[in-house]
Amino acid sequence: MAANRAVPGGLLGADYAVENGRYRIKRIYGGLNWNPDLRSPLTEPGLNVAEGDYLLAVDGRELRAPADNLFALFENKAGKFVELKVGPLPDGRGARTVRAVPIENELALRNRDWVEGNLKKVEKATGGRVAYVYVPNTSYQGFAYFKRYFYPQADKEAVIVDERFNGGGLIADYYIDHLRRPEISYWNMRHGADMKAPGASIQGPKVMLIDETAGSGGDLLPWMFRKFKIGPLVGKRTWGGLVGTLGFPVLMDGGYVTAPNLAIWTEDGWIVENEGVPPDVEVEQDPAAVAAGGDPQLERAIAIVMEELAKSPAKKPIRPPYPIRGNRK
Repeated sequence: MAANRAVPGGLLGADYAVENGRYRIKRIYGGLNWNPDLRSPLTEPGLNVAEGDYLLAVDGRELRAPADNLFALFENKAGKFVELKVGPLPDGRGARTVRAVPIENELALRNRDWVEGNLKKVEKATGGRVAYVYVPNTSYQGFAYFKRYFYPQADKEAVIVDERFNGGGLIADYYIDHLRRPEISYWNMRHGADMKAPGASIQGPKVMLIDETAGSGGDLLPWMFRKFKIGPLVGKRTWGGLVGTLGFPVLMDGGYVTAPNLAIWTEDGWIVENEGVPPDVEVEQDPAAVAAGGDPQLERAIAIVMEELAKSPAKKPIRPPYPIRGNRK
């Protein structure tokens, strides 16, 4: 008996609305088209597809809503050219045909949109004073995200580190080392503003967002954040999984077995496993508020960090007078 084969669907990185018997493009998720993992099909050069356009046909097949299943027309189309008939009106007037290459998964596009949206929320709510850094895991992608978002914002007065949905990976002491960096000195430059050392450091208030989906390395990161007294944890208790199953080879028939062979302990005993890391400030992520575009946990973190800034404003150092380096008679 032949095994069932999964047929990947193609996606355009967009949300749709049913209007006037058609599918209308409600939102297009922008990506970074030079990065294969963040390619947004409808934003590629020359397509000029806009939010508000109607998707009228796919590869010559007329599309009516809601009678026709939009996604059925994209079965087995990921990575292949498809012809899209798009236009500003539901009756097809002014329509044109463009060629796009759908992607198999939109998760990276939607995640980036969420992260960039959070960054803008923090920027607006704090008047540009607070950095927002998201870390999706404590492995390769997490390190890339930390560097991508922390370094360009190192001139901010405070920082919110968001590790919600963190998938774990490695020991993220790299993040902790950067968050703990003390100010060493300033350097007066002949050209331009004075430079702080270390440059990639924020000495002001720090808050970390956590939730029940963060686990493994996503448990250890907030545990270290608390251990070194970097700042408060806001959100929900983390998953609680720091017993690992590493290094088991695949069996001859393709199956595998696992058994726990790694667990964490300190001088205080065995930690985190089956317990997670509790928040200092518990905030429920209310579904109704999230559906309305809010983020109660992020909003609380912003309020806390702004309160801390009000109590202890960032000190702006004053450069001393230039010394006289010679004898004057």
